Amino acid sequence: MKTKEFQKLKELSVEELQAREKELKAELFNLRFQQAIGQLANPMRLKECKRDIARVKTVLNERLAAN
Repeated sequence: MKTKEFQKLKELSVEELQAREKELKAELFNLRFQQAIGQLANPMRLKECKRDIARVKTVLNERLAAN
């Protein structure tokens, strides 16, 4: 995720952030499944996906703590 994409996360609503987190978790599940059966083409995508989830959670927690 690039800096501009991270800035866009900060502009999203709480519901949109929760939806994005759900999408990323589903993607991570699929990536882990592909890794288990040996079909994962880009292993770095696992790490990127985990970090993206952490970024979304960080913004979400900041938003919820402000309320």
